[in-house]
Amino acid sequence: MHGQLLLLGVNGLKLTSDEISLFKKIQPGGFVMFGRNVESAEQFRALTDSLKDICDIEPLITIDQEGGRVTRTRAIANEPPSAQQLRKAGDLKKIGGLIARHGMITADILRQLGVNMNLCPVLDISYDDDSDNAMQGRCYGTDAQEVITNAGIFNSNMRHGKVLSCAKHFPSCGLADVDPHHELPFVKKTKEDLMTSDLLPYTALMPVLDSIMSCHAHFSALDPDTPGLPGSFSKNLLTNLLRNQLGFEGVIMTDDLDMGAIVNTYGRGPDVQMAIEAGNDMAMICHNTDTAQIALDAIKKVPNQTIDVSLGRVEKLKKKIVSSPDFKRKLWDKYDDEVRQLRIDTLGEEAARRTDDSSGEKFSPVQQY
Repeated sequence: MHGQLLLLGVNGLKLTSDEISLFKKIQPGGFVMFGRNVESAEQFRALTDSLKDICDIEPLITIDQEGGRVTRTRAIANEPPSAQQLRKAGDLKKIGGLIARHGMITADILRQLGVNMNLCPVLDISYDDDSDNAMQGRCYGTDAQEVITNAGIFNSNMRHGKVLSCAKHFPSCGLADVDPHHELPFVKKTKEDLMTSDLLPYTALMPVLDSIMSCHAHFSALDPDTPGLPGSFSKNLLTNLLRNQLGFEGVIMTDDLDMGAIVNTYGRGPDVQMAIEAGNDMAMICHNTDTAQIALDAIKKVPNQTIDVSLGRVEKLKKKIVSSPDFKRKLWDKYDDEVRQLRIDTLGEEAARRTDDSSGEKFSPVQQY
């Protein structure tokens, strides 16, 4: 059962014999899909179906399908507009309508692909739309209320479409001074300041969030005695603040533990153990899946009481999964046409033809996966 606390990546377009053996043995709680797994809609659906077939307990099939540069289906379908493009598309009424459509269309697209959880909405506040911290183009607002309004519309419509949500990156990657894919950001903001800004989207939307992702950034004011400790490994942030003070009862998962902010300092095994003991219910390993057995062995070192509570949360989350409908090419093409029209209505005819997202900086791995 310990494998239920792992979210693992898949290497290619179909499962290898080694992957099948590994996944059958570990029985992970879910999988994280990327652009490297996509060749066609039919192929991708076959892959997600095969992942479900080898699991004794239905797995979470997750993906980062935010829109803009974080669109994993870019190679086979139209690219939806980014959160930033949507929030700049017009007056509040128009923006709300566009974001609602985006949420509904995203759910339709993902369910055709066999995906049951989208790793969004992003709840980070954009303090600088041009900042080089991996967040460019991905934020729904420049203040807490704008994020609450816009991300809330997306979240409710996607969940109404029977796809689970995961809010990120708790407590804030909008404050990051560097890209955590490369190195660990340091943030000096106090808990009191966070409570009146970055945490407001979480507290406002918490009742309708299926899960929350913890971020790889060090918050020095909250962890003054452990310099350089990532927030994703912080008991002060995840257990004391998010659980005990804010009252979140759903699943908490780490961001990818294969990111530079983690691997530059921690080895596989200690990272997973620290993450679960800090308050995460699931540890995410997106790329180095050959280390999954090491990760599983590390989880077994965590006290049974902690494991049992996390297993209970994961089990409760999975009861919300709605089985994916049969894949139908006509539906897929219809939904893709709706994405194209959403691009046009958001960006205008000329800009919609461009496949690149000029709102984002081009060197973060987040858009390349």
